[in-house]
Amino acid sequence: MKKVLALLLLLLIGSAGYSLFQPYRGFSGDLFVEVPKGMGTSSTARMLAQAGVIRFNWQFLIARAVQPHRIIQAGEYRFQKAASVWDVFGRLARGDTFYYDFTVAEGKNMFDIAKGISELGYVKREDFLEAAQDASSIHDLDPEAKTLEGYLFPAAYKIPGRMKAAQVCALMTAQFRRQMRTLETDIPVHKLVTMASIIEKETGRPEERGMVSSVYWNRLKKGMRLEADPTTIYAALLDERYRGKIYRSDLDNTHPYNTYRHAGLPPGPIANPGLAALKAAIAPDDTSYLYFVAQPGNTGASTFSTTLAAHQRAVAEYRHGKQQKAGAQTMAARRASAANH
Repeated sequence: MKKVLALLLLLLIGSAGYSLFQPYRGFSGDLFVEVPKGMGTSSTARMLAQAGVIRFNWQFLIARAVQPHRIIQAGEYRFQKAASVWDVFGRLARGDTFYYDFTVAEGKNMFDIAKGISELGYVKREDFLEAAQDASSIHDLDPEAKTLEGYLFPAAYKIPGRMKAAQVCALMTAQFRRQMRTLETDIPVHKLVTMASIIEKETGRPEERGMVSSVYWNRLKKGMRLEADPTTIYAALLDERYRGKIYRSDLDNTHPYNTYRHAGLPPGPIANPGLAALKAAIAPDDTSYLYFVAQPGNTGASTFSTTLAAHQRAVAEYRHGKQQKAGAQTMAARRASAANH
């Protein structure tokens, strides 16, 4: 009898152990499970069983008993396919939590970021913009900041699914702080980031950042208006009247951010500059340039000038190039239309 019981016990143990490695899926679609900080093994096992991630709680408890030194990590986990209890426990012990991959490109403003975040499907655009309006978290660096514009540092982020809008902003401003610690400058942060944001938006080619920087610093020194198109666009964005391109009414608008109407830097950053733009603002090229305009051909390159007369010639060349391109496109469209009839 004892031998029979021993055999049955061995079979039971073997069956239980075998079950730990059998894939199971008692849910449909994607399943998200939040493991709160401090939740015990028994509660975690019960939650996973109720959600259909594992078949029985005791299976998870056995996996925990076999690996007593491993610690379950808090966080949100996504389950998509059948998995064994052993694999599920391994994921929780590794802290293989779910993250959204989200990249903020250089030169994006808070409206762009809010739109991108909302497309992930868990933070609303309005909630992000509301959080970005609170600049108190960076007032130690920039007491003049009215919003977090300029401080939502461009980078690739892994954002936990349960993270709130304010926490996402904090993640980005923390990255800004880390990058700022790599720079040496006496320029006040507010002035530096505002200038860098304009440089970022106005630079068509990375190698021209230093020259673009020199243009705007030179204009500031001479008391000239910056006349930077991106500031005019930003003014229209703040007023919710931007229509995809700049109109005469935008250039004439008296909004404080419109540098066609106001001398000096705008009241604050107009976008979120990357490290290269910040460095260019700190160390502009040594030039006498006061003007620049895009070259014909959509190459991203610009023509830089020291005099208004030279700049006007460059502008004329740019407009002539645009007219030629438009004419060529019209002729091509006519030929294509004629060929189809």
